[in-house]
Amino acid sequence: MELSLKEIFTAFMVLFAVIDIIGNIPIIIDLRKKVGHIQSEKASIIAGIIMIIFLFVGKSLLNLIGIDVNSFAVAGAFVIFFIALEMVLGITLYKDDEHSAVTASVFPLAFPLMAGPGSLTTLLSLRAEFAIENIIVAVICNVIVIYIVLKTSSKIENIIGTNGINIIRKIFGVILLAIAVKLFAHNIKELLA
Repeated sequence: MELSLKEIFTAFMVLFAVIDIIGNIPIIIDLRKKVGHIQSEKASIIAGIIMIIFLFVGKSLLNLIGIDVNSFAVAGAFVIFFIALEMVLGITLYKDDEHSAVTASVFPLAFPLMAGPGSLTTLLSLRAEFAIENIIVAVICNVIVIYIVLKTSSKIENIIGTNGINIIRKIFGVILLAIAVKLFAHNIKELLA
């Protein structure tokens, strides 16, 4: 077992950008207004569990249904690309259904907002490049950040303000676009080889 701070930090930043918990603050606040209370602990833990389980069984699961990691990563690159476009252009491509207070902490908060196609694809891509223990540490660090943000979302909104959140969202959007392009280019090369 070899923990590398560089790998942990890189994996953390990539996941942090994909999960976009800061950019999701407006969605979290909106959800809180609709359903009343959000169980921050439950949402964070479930998102973490989904990500860690997928890190271990994701590849086998894909093999079971006859999809290779590169194809999944290319599909994920498109998902990340569209998420990034939403963030940069301030448009909504993905429309969600109505939610109840009971399910809001799990769906859409834990899945697919935090542990969604983008983060799951990113985990598989990271697994190809980094040691698994470093990715797990990065996931746990992200879960802690998610929990803190969920607990303090209304305070963060008051401090940063709507414009601040929008600026952060656009910056992370551009980072995500770059990640999507890199992910696509790397995996399409593997597929065509």
